[in-house]
Amino acid sequence: MNVRALHSSDALAYRALMLQGYAKDADAFATTAEERSAEPASWWLKRICDSNGLSQGFGAFHEGSLVGGVAIEYSTKFKVRHQAHIVGMFVSEQHRRLGAGRALLQAAISHARGRPGVKLIALAVTEGNAEAVRLYSSAGFRQFGLEAMAIFTGTEYKSRVHMQMQLAAA
Repeated sequence: MNVRALHSSDALAYRALMLQGYAKDADAFATTAEERSAEPASWWLKRICDSNGLSQGFGAFHEGSLVGGVAIEYSTKFKVRHQAHIVGMFVSEQHRRLGAGRALLQAAISHARGRPGVKLIALAVTEGNAEAVRLYSSAGFRQFGLEAMAIFTGTEYKSRVHMQMQLAAA
């Protein structure tokens, strides 16, 4: 498994992988596959390598194919620019439990640590996704809140677990 920063040349493969994730693990995301498939190419490109440095995607590659991805996003707003947000974590089902998720998460954390002024990283997980919560907890993330009825699956509402990792003393 090779993990590296994604580039503009990876945008189509990233889009295909993530649309697979939005369809197969629909409850894990706050957006539907249909909504994301309507996003223009520029949206996907901005998610993985924003020209202003406000987001960076990372990909896990197995035998040359993109099998997992995650992105980290930043803000320029004065009051929240000390925070980074992990979004869009997904590893294809057949490549899970091979260390891709952990390696992707570590790449995103390392990127945030290298960004001046970033003091914490936040993320959200749909309640019931015990594997994701275990992964994030083992990396040092701690739960700080539960957002009730955050996701409507089409048949029921699910809560979101909010987690964060402090990188430096406030």
